[in-house]
Amino acid sequence: MAHLKDAPDSQFAYVVVVARRARQLLVGGRPMVDNPRSRKTTRIAEEELQKGLLEYDAPHLNEQAEDINEKKKK
Repeated sequence: MAHLKDAPDSQFAYVVVVARRARQLLVGGRPMVDNPRSRKTTRIAEEELQKGLLEYDAPHLNEQAEDINEKKKK
């Protein structure tokens, strides 16, 4: 699994990462930014992701990398 800090290229993945972090904030997680620009959890999560403060796993990227490596070996 790839551990990433940059925002995902896929819009779907971006929304999933932000939504999961927003849910963590809703149940009592503390923001990783000192002075969030908004009080909304989704906006705080988005700001954290844009600043590179969130780490998330991207299992599909490892699968793609393995496929590329296998093709190179042939």
